[in-house]
Amino acid sequence: MARKPKHPKDSFVNMTELVLPNDTNTLNNLMGGRLMHWMDIVSAIAAQRHSNRIVVTASVDNVSFTHAIQLGNVVTLRAKVTRAFNSSMEVHIEVEAEDIPSGKKFMSNSAFFTFVAVDQTGRPIDVPEVVPETEEEVQLYEGALRRRQLRLVLAKRMKPKDATELKSIFDPQHYLNDE
Repeated sequence: MARKPKHPKDSFVNMTELVLPNDTNTLNNLMGGRLMHWMDIVSAIAAQRHSNRIVVTASVDNVSFTHAIQLGNVVTLRAKVTRAFNSSMEVHIEVEAEDIPSGKKFMSNSAFFTFVAVDQTGRPIDVPEVVPETEEEVQLYEGALRRRQLRLVLAKRMKPKDATELKSIFDPQHYLNDE
């Protein structure tokens, strides 16, 4: 049964955390594992909102730690589904940190997580299509197929020769000549 398409805003989640001593390393910076834990939570909620199903984490793209987040900073994580495939959904997460006493805010991290919606027995189940509305949402939506193919190739679940979206990036002339 086809499910009603949804917009990225329907899955949007905004989560705020305070960096406490138990969250930090010996340099009083937020531990990367704690941040990834928070990112997994916020993105899982977004995927659940989109699919109205139980979801499981399928993959995590590159997470780069651009700026250290320090003890006492307030961390805001924003997540939304950028594209849905059959049972999987790509979720984009942005992480912003704030030093309230100084009034400084900065972007710290961003990443793409992939979730799969499952039924009560753990079997993958179809999810609604994503209909982007804003220019940024359209760009994220259009790039999602390339990112998905790259994930599948790296996981050895797709042969590189079958990743047509990646061919268009790496060898546009070859791609045009194949048609």
